[in-house]
Amino acid sequence: MSTVTTEDGIQIFYKDWGPRDARPIVFHHGWPLSADDWDAQMLYFLGQGYRVVAHDRRGHGRSSQVGGGHDMDHYAADAAAVVEHLDLRDAVHVGHSTGGGEATRYVARHGQPGGRVAKLVLIGAVPPIMVRTPANPGGLPIEVFDGLRQALAANRSKFYTDLPTGPFYGFNRPGAAPSQAIILNWWRQGMMGGAKAQYDGIAAFSETDFTDDLKVIDVPTLVMHGDDDQIVPIADSALLSAKLLKNATLQVHEKFPHGMCTTHAEVINPALLAFIEG
Repeated sequence: MSTVTTEDGIQIFYKDWGPRDARPIVFHHGWPLSADDWDAQMLYFLGQGYRVVAHDRRGHGRSSQVGGGHDMDHYAADAAAVVEHLDLRDAVHVGHSTGGGEATRYVARHGQPGGRVAKLVLIGAVPPIMVRTPANPGGLPIEVFDGLRQALAANRSKFYTDLPTGPFYGFNRPGAAPSQAIILNWWRQGMMGGAKAQYDGIAAFSETDFTDDLKVIDVPTLVMHGDDDQIVPIADSALLSAKLLKNATLQVHEKFPHGMCTTHAEVINPALLAFIEG
């Protein structure tokens, strides 16, 4: 397996496919998944001649199941370790959900200036901040995230079956046709990772405030979101992030769910290509 060792001794697994002299696209996965969640995008862009890179977040997938460091600062530093190990430059960073937070903090704190980052894409991403606070009265109450923690601790396997079966892919909507293959693949990825990392990761994706990160990012940024996202509601995420970013393009997909990169890859992939090549 291809891995890089971080400064605090963690083994981070990564995939690196395509010509070494091609423009790199770096993918940041969502909670509680792995780099495998980007299969549809990585194969597509590989076919378009790009170099595609994706890593498993610490404690997730094939990376070290370490007990600590499950916060956005460490996530961003781990991503930087992969980028520097591979010496990626002029890269496009694409983050989904929690990975959108990771990519935002990486670009803000590690990616600019220096020529490492050319563009950023945030898909169904958690910034600016998910939880309700005095400064973010439209956020979700902390009890929502406490419920996620309780479900994970009580029966992680059941929780990781219920979430993709229901709101993650919109399979709970009237007329939806749930895909058992997609559900099982979500469950597989979740169960590969460590319960401690995924438990702590809930606070990381819900309570981290990315407002200052968004304000300092000046590379062209595509903010993509489904208006039927039941996991990261669009009103308190994409619509706010697009206003905070200096150079943002907002793209809203009608009736698309949180997991639209999988359920609607035939729409998302060409849209990403148009932005990257535009």
